[in-house]
Amino acid sequence: MSAKRGDEEKVEAYSRALIDAARSEGRANADLVQWQHARKFSPEVLETLSAMRDADDLDLIERVAKQYKEILDTEDTTVSVTITTAVPLDEVLRQKVRTKAEKDLNAPVYLVERVEPEILGGVILEARGKRYDASVKAQLANIRKTLASTFIGSDEQ
Repeated sequence: MSAKRGDEEKVEAYSRALIDAARSEGRANADLVQWQHARKFSPEVLETLSAMRDADDLDLIERVAKQYKEILDTEDTTVSVTITTAVPLDEVLRQKVRTKAEKDLNAPVYLVERVEPEILGGVILEARGKRYDASVKAQLANIRKTLASTFIGSDEQ
């Protein structure tokens, strides 16, 4: 029981320290989102970030991430495919997407799933630096653009 009590005190102390630091710079809500994602980090990622912080190299994070991806792309045959949908994929559709992507890309696929309700429907696929947008939102934007150029720009009434 005392271990739990000690943990509760640690959790509160850590939480308050994070909130105080974030509030002082006006980023409390943004930090909360980041904190929720931080639990997904592997111990190696956390150790590397800690080492980068200690060496005052946090400004290199974007370059490290870019090079990490480049190394993976050149040395690993697995292709990262990001699929964005309006609702979560079920297992049947997930397998169909993976199978089709592996066939089209002629490589094993690591599927990254994102849910963005604002695309309304359809899918957005990203792989090997290319983006294929077959979302309802994009289709509606294309229709709007076509209608605007066809009717607004014409001399006929």
